[in-house]
Amino acid sequence: MKKIEHLIGSDFNGVVSVSKNGESLFKKAYGYADLPNRRPINTDTIFEVASGSKAFVATGIMKLIETGKLSLESTIGEWLDFGLKQISPQITVRQLLNHTSGIPDYFDESVMDDMSELWAEFPSYLMRKPSDMIPTFIDRPMMYNPGEKFQYNNTGYTVLAMIIEKATGMDFDKYLAKLIFEPYGMKRTGYYELDRLPANCATAYIYDKERGEYFTNIYSTNAKSDGAGGMYTTVDDVERYWKHFLAGDIVSEETVKTMTALQASDEDGARYGFGLWLKGNTPFFQGMDPGISFISRRQDNGILTILMSNFCDNVWKLNSNIEDVLCEL
Repeated sequence: MKKIEHLIGSDFNGVVSVSKNGESLFKKAYGYADLPNRRPINTDTIFEVASGSKAFVATGIMKLIETGKLSLESTIGEWLDFGLKQISPQITVRQLLNHTSGIPDYFDESVMDDMSELWAEFPSYLMRKPSDMIPTFIDRPMMYNPGEKFQYNNTGYTVLAMIIEKATGMDFDKYLAKLIFEPYGMKRTGYYELDRLPANCATAYIYDKERGEYFTNIYSTNAKSDGAGGMYTTVDDVERYWKHFLAGDIVSEETVKTMTALQASDEDGARYGFGLWLKGNTPFFQGMDPGISFISRRQDNGILTILMSNFCDNVWKLNSNIEDVLCEL
């Protein structure tokens, strides 16, 4: 579709995919997965999706609720086996899912501009499982009382990953692979370590304004996911997730309705379900970390957009422009 292609700038690095009810309307790759070696991105290239990962952790938690292993009102005091210090043991799974827990956020985006600031005190290369992140938040006070308000919170999903591990006896990423990735054909999706990335994976790049050059994000984010981010996937695998999730294959249709219903919001217009953002009443998930940007939205009319960038390009503006063009067709 030429109208979509005209919206994509010559400096865009990533993949853009647009489909309707499973039929591809547009899919194209741009730029480089490996900048110094000029290895091009293709439509099967694997990208990290940062906080887009939260949708999958939320799905895993909701499956455990369906099977009776925990409930939305289960508390962290019941499930976590380390000292909580100033953190309220009464925080519920529901509050972790919808960002109303008040738990201290290891990366509070309202006060920190760059996640790399965190690693000055806590070496990123040591962060390879959810429990490794405990020192980054355990000595901080609560941000507010549980349930008091909505405020996006990364620690909440790290704790949810820990709860998954306690409830299943499995690493959370292996549980999600067994529940979602393997049975639904998401063969190129997983939680990989930055120093052990698979073939055809895009390296993420950050621009250094002072030196006028790009550098990789290997020292700017966790070595492996803590549950709040760090999942790697492809546009085709994201499409597979939407297909099976919305059909009620992974969790029940009733659970899908719960996850995609409004669960929390704020005065600025942010609307959130469980692991998914809402624009109007349509769900989307998104993520941004150093060098990484991602968004995918599924509309009621069957239009699905998926945009991934390994140069942290503005996928949000591009997605909005694409949706405007599609409305005109």
